[in-house]
Amino acid sequence: LHYNSNSFRVCCCYKYDEQKDKLTMFIPKENRIAVFSYLFKEGVCVVKKDTISQTHPHIEGPTNLEVLMLMKSLASRGFVRITFSWQYNYCYLTDEGIDYLRQYLGLPAEIVPATHKKQATRPDMRDREEDKYDGGRPAFRGGDRDREYRGREGGFGRGGGV
Repeated sequence: LHYNSNSFRVCCCYKYDEQKDKLTMFIPKENRIAVFSYLFKEGVCVVKKDTISQTHPHIEGPTNLEVLMLMKSLASRGFVRITFSWQYNYCYLTDEGIDYLRQYLGLPAEIVPATHKKQATRPDMRDREEDKYDGGRPAFRGGDRDREYRGREGGFGRGGGV
């Protein structure tokens, strides 16, 4: 820990600004671009609440702490929506976030995240009930057949089989 002449202390990759009473983290530009490009490509990012892990499982380069702090920064500006569950942050890119990342990464408007792409519709493999039985057959097939199976007197138990 040493003091700088600009009225803030520098330690490791953090900067403490005494005037704002705020701790700022320095993230290398290539790590920031790697995180932003992954987030834009996928549309979502999952970050474990683990500040010690040296790597993120899906993104090459940045540490898990750097990814966590970038998502926190984007969420404070309204570019991602974060849902926290079971020690994991699930980060979803918003429309404003798509515009910001598209401008930051210099991407054309034709490129969209994977979560915004239209999926090809699957052919319906199941035959519909009315097609299979030439219509008219009800979904509940009780009626007379049910009485034949159970008998007219009822079953066992209270009041049954008198």
